[in-house]
Amino acid sequence: MRIHEVSPKEGSTKRRRRVGRGISAGQGASCGFGMRGQKSRSGTGTKAGFEGGQMPLYRRIPKLKHFPLVNPKYYTIINVGQLDALNPNTEVTLESLMELGIITSNDGPMKVLGHGTLNKALTIKAAAFTKSAKEKIESAGGSWEELSRNSTQNTEKDE
Repeated sequence: MRIHEVSPKEGSTKRRRRVGRGISAGQGASCGFGMRGQKSRSGTGTKAGFEGGQMPLYRRIPKLKHFPLVNPKYYTIINVGQLDALNPNTEVTLESLMELGIITSNDGPMKVLGHGTLNKALTIKAAAFTKSAKEKIESAGGSWEELSRNSTQNTEKDE
């Protein structure tokens, strides 16, 4: 058997539809595309999901509730009340808290939350602070310093 002797199985192929060849051919004039409109024109149609300029569904959905963040930020969290056990005028960092055993696991940069009370002046260096945590640190006579999340360079914000 040679390649020129091979033919498809009988009944497996159909004739190509020849559109626009007169009304008697069954697909004359508008060629089965209907009358007028974007879908009757030549060329490609609209892309999948296009809704005529309306905000498409795939872009509307993530704005609704219960959709996960694409790039969530993970922090090692500690409350101000937990720092009250430290000695006054000490410098508090993630590494120092892990050495003391106050924080047991490093889940990312440290974030200080404002739950609890702080009665000692501390110098706290962390990647993020809540507004209430900043107020409680300052009212206790301490200072806070916000470190950048990505690099080791410090950005000082003593107020």
